[in-house]
Amino acid sequence: MIKKHLGFSLNIIALLLFIPGIILPMFSLTMEMTANISGSNLSSNLINKELSLLATIRELWQDDRILVATLILIFSICIPILKTCLVSWAYYKKNTDIERKIINFVAKIGKWSMADVFVVAVFLAVFSTNHAETVNSKQVSIFNFKLNLLISSETLSVVGVGFYCFTAYCLLSLLGTQISQSGLTSK
Repeated sequence: MIKKHLGFSLNIIALLLFIPGIILPMFSLTMEMTANISGSNLSSNLINKELSLLATIRELWQDDRILVATLILIFSICIPILKTCLVSWAYYKKNTDIERKIINFVAKIGKWSMADVFVVAVFLAVFSTNHAETVNSKQVSIFNFKLNLLISSETLSVVGVGFYCFTAYCLLSLLGTQISQSGLTSK
């Protein structure tokens, strides 16, 4: 009985982490371009954004990347909400066959929802361009004037609070479900 309460409690804590995990910025990305023309600098911010999981889905949808947006929505939003609802329902169906079936089902889809962790890993891989810099140097001749042209860009990405909340949600949710499932088998 203790495992059942502990598993349910961990799933509730996970849900409390899930909400800021999808709302708060998961990462921030800035990209700056600088042009140096014979000693004069011109610089411009090309990209400066913070994206949460929900904002990323919305942006992907608006950019007509429907498949990617849909997959992230299903695996990172819909399945976690479904899991939490089912675990809560099972918790209140005390010592019944339906409780056992629900917990076993949640444990099975929990393995599929490891795609949550995959999504977070992809975010990190894509945006791990921290301080990536490119530099191009050219000498341009205009009306016999030689100009040195140096163009550089720098990309900086930083992991946000949403990333840590979402990762903690994933781990606690899996742990809570496993503990709930082991509480069923120990009866």
